[in-house]
Amino acid sequence: MIRLIVRRLLLAVPLLLIVSTLTFVLTAVAPGDPAATILGSSATPESIAALNAKLGLDDPIVVQYWHWLENAVTGDLGTSVVTSQSVGQAIGTRLPTTLSLVLLGTLVAAVVGIGLGMVSALGGRRLGRVTDILAVVGYVIPNFWLGLMLVYFLSVRLGWFPATGYVGLGDSPGGWLRSLVLPVIALAVMGATAVAKQTRDAMREVMGREFITALRADGFSERQIVFRHGLRNAAIPIVTVTGVLFIGMFGGTVLVESVFVLPGLGGLAVSSAQTGDLTMLQGVAVVFCLAVVAANLAVDLAYGWLNPKVRVQ
Repeated sequence: MIRLIVRRLLLAVPLLLIVSTLTFVLTAVAPGDPAATILGSSATPESIAALNAKLGLDDPIVVQYWHWLENAVTGDLGTSVVTSQSVGQAIGTRLPTTLSLVLLGTLVAAVVGIGLGMVSALGGRRLGRVTDILAVVGYVIPNFWLGLMLVYFLSVRLGWFPATGYVGLGDSPGGWLRSLVLPVIALAVMGATAVAKQTRDAMREVMGREFITALRADGFSERQIVFRHGLRNAAIPIVTVTGVLFIGMFGGTVLVESVFVLPGLGGLAVSSAQTGDLTMLQGVAVVFCLAVVAANLAVDLAYGWLNPKVRVQ
C-alpha cells in the first residue's frame, strides 16, 4: 500500500507541471492586458508599458513561467498583479467555502445515490425504471437553474434558508449548515442520480452471483448478504464514480457559487480570468489540480481497503 501511495504521488509531479504550464501559456496568450485593466480607460500607452515592465509582464512567457515556478516550489504562489494581494492568502480565505461545498455535495450525492440505487436494485423493474427517469432528469437540469428555483421557492417564498452568502463553520456551525443547504442540493442532484444508476447496476450484477446463492443456502440473513457481502463487492465501481463526481464538482462550483454569492475559488477563478490576473488564476489552477491528485489518491486507498489484491500491486 505504501508503494502504491508513493507511486501515485510521484505521478502527480508531472501532472502539476503540465497543468501549470498549460494554464500559464493559455492565460498569457489570451486577449487582454492586466496593466490596462489596472490603470483604467484613461491610461496612456506609456503608462501601460511602464506598468508591464514593473510587473514583469513584458518578459518572454518562458521567463515569466520560470520565475513563477521557482517561487512555487517553495510554497510561494506569488502576488496578484491586479489587487497586490498574496495569492496564497486569497486562496486560503476562499478554499474553506469551496471545500465545504464540494465535500458536502459529494457526501449527499453518495448517500442519496447509494440508497436509491440499492432500493432500485432490490425492488424490481418498476423501481429500476424510476431510477432511470430520475437519472435523466438529474442530468438534463442545469445546476444553476435548479439553484435559482431553490432560491425562489425555499428562500424567497418560504424563507427557510438564506438566499445568498456564506457563514464560516467557526463562526456558527448552524449558520454554516443553513448557508450551504441550497447550494449543496443544487450541486448534488446530478451526482446523486449518477451514483444511483451505478449502484443499481453494480448491485444487480453482484446479487446474481453464485456466492450470494450459497450464502442464502447457508442461512445468512438477507441484511447480512446485502450490506456485508453484496454492497462491499459492488463498491469498486461506486467508489470510482464517486471519485469522478468529487473532481467534477469543482467545476460545478463556478456557477453555483455565482448563483448563491459564495466567496469560493470558482468565483475567484472567474474574476481572475476576466481581469487577466495570471498569477491568481495560476494559483487557483494548481489548487484544483492538487484536489484532483488527493481525490485519486483517496480512491486508490479505498480500492486497497475493499480489494486486498490492490495492496500488493
